[in-house]
Amino acid sequence: MTTLALDARALLDEVTQFIYREARFQDDHAYDDWEALWTDDGVYWIPANGEGGDPEKEMSIIYDNRSRIALRIRQFHTGKRFSQTPQSRLRRIVSNVEILQQEGEELVVTCNAMVFESSVRGDTVWASRNEFTLRREGDALRMARKKVVLVNNETALYSMAFLI
Repeated sequence: MTTLALDARALLDEVTQFIYREARFQDDHAYDDWEALWTDDGVYWIPANGEGGDPEKEMSIIYDNRSRIALRIRQFHTGKRFSQTPQSRLRRIVSNVEILQQEGEELVVTCNAMVFESSVRGDTVWASRNEFTLRREGDALRMARKKVVLVNNETALYSMAFLI
């Protein structure tokens, strides 16, 4: 294998481990650890009705800037998120991790995910394609953007009171 191929493989491994870690933090409701993965200018977006066009002009399930992400985490800590009493039990499977683009310190990455949620209302499976913009800050990767395109986002959805 050439040095270039080894470097590409090492980068893909690093990105994959980052995405696995982010999934684990979400599944374990480790929201402070999850929040620490974000850049200061991070954007978390879950479009409604398809792939999503311009989130400033179209409806979204979630469209949070960094400040709103932090507020959402603080709300979880109040214990007054009754839709999460008791907390959903979550497990996700992440696959098909690909680096689509690399420009300077930023990477555009995509993957597929299946999330199994067990809650008092029953069991739900959420399927999505996740798109990330990851930025290297120092020695670590951090999320500058996460877009979660739910497969069934054009239909009525159960309340999603956890972070997908």
